[in-house]
Amino acid sequence: MSIGILSSILLALAAAGYFIGRARAVSAAGGDTRKLHSLAGFYGQSVALFTAVPAFLLMAAWLFIQPILIESRVSGQLQQTLAPDASLSLVMADVRRLANAIDSIGTADEVAALSPEALTARLGEQGVAMGGDMSVAQVAAANEYRLLSNQSRTGMTVATIALALAGLAFALRRIRIDFRARNVTEQFVMVLMIAASLIAVLTTAGIVVSLLFETIHFFKLYPASDFFLSTTWSPKFGGGSDLGIWPLLWGTLYVSLIALIVAVPVGLMSAIYLAEYASPRVRTWVKPAIEILAGIPTIVYGLFALITVGPLLRDYFALPLGLGNSSSSVMTAGLVMGIMVIPFVSSLSDDIINAVPQSLRDGSLGLGATPSETVRQVVLPAALPGIVGAILLAASRAIGETMIVVMGAGAAAKLSLNPFEAMTTVTVKIVSQLTGDTEFASPETLVAFALGLTLFVITLALNILALWIVRRYREQYE
Repeated sequence: MSIGILSSILLALAAAGYFIGRARAVSAAGGDTRKLHSLAGFYGQSVALFTAVPAFLLMAAWLFIQPILIESRVSGQLQQTLAPDASLSLVMADVRRLANAIDSIGTADEVAALSPEALTARLGEQGVAMGGDMSVAQVAAANEYRLLSNQSRTGMTVATIALALAGLAFALRRIRIDFRARNVTEQFVMVLMIAASLIAVLTTAGIVVSLLFETIHFFKLYPASDFFLSTTWSPKFGGGSDLGIWPLLWGTLYVSLIALIVAVPVGLMSAIYLAEYASPRVRTWVKPAIEILAGIPTIVYGLFALITVGPLLRDYFALPLGLGNSSSSVMTAGLVMGIMVIPFVSSLSDDIINAVPQSLRDGSLGLGATPSETVRQVVLPAALPGIVGAILLAASRAIGETMIVVMGAGAAAKLSLNPFEAMTTVTVKIVSQLTGDTEFASPETLVAFALGLTLFVITLALNILALWIVRRYREQYE
């Protein structure tokens, strides 16, 4: 049974539980709902929650654990048949593709009867790309993988529906006139909200742990001193790579700095105008027009940088000044990226400035200050924490951008102060090192995780710096 059908069944059981629980509560009160401790709807909600939530949690845990256990079992058997120089991860990727494509080829027996060459050809006809010809052991492993997956999916369906029915029965048995349904429902919902708030924390912890383990693996294969101190980036699959981070880090910071130089003044001044000077009619039209920039896909910005901005900068600035002859440059990517992040500064700063109490403005104007002095000396200092947060969000957005850099700045890893030369960033190289059929046991691939962890640490440092600045200015104005 598919996940969608199973989820629909669970939601239907929860809806039925709501109406049955509500009707049972009304029946227990003899039709007089004033005898009930809580409103009749709370009884139905308690039944629906006990029916659906535990079942969905079981399904989520099952879907998370199932692939790990199945892959561990299949890979353990398959590893005994592999050549010493074969990559287990690549072989298992082919096994998973074959297991998912078996139903479109034929029955398990028909697939097993095909030769490796014929099977690979049939998979190609189905649009399934394999790393190579399938061996007999891989076909057997794929059949077992498919069998175990089907058995596990059936077990999940039975267990989930059984748990939902058990929760339904348990909740219905608790319905009485004096049952505190409202308290139970509110506590249940509070637990759900706490769990939802923990998802972000656990997700962050999972990202850090996964990056940390792979980074440690990378540093076992490649010296950390060469990674952090080398100024050369020259990956070569097969050995002899120079994987210094400084050219990538310099390109990232250089492009982001140009983007912020463009976005912060424009965004902040537009926010001040919209919040303090613009009429309601102008604000109604201008603010949505600025926010449209945030909805444009980054690939469109990349095309704009490649086709329009890059050639203009090359023809009117780089060539006349003798600074370069390429349309791909740091300046191209930085300018376009700055345009892209203007709404992050403008919209958030506008909201923060509007949240400053009007009494502060009235007091300043009453003391004889002009509107511009009020903005500079009262409104902006009071809104500074939010403005710093907006700038930090724009900086994080610029640091993590990839497509604009690929199409606007090129892919050359170099250390240079010339803004009209092609450079690249950390995010671009993370993508390039993980693209294609790569071997995850090689330093040339694992370096992507070290780059990602370094970028995470830089972003964390920016957050800490912003927090320190906010606290310092808050002390001055409290």
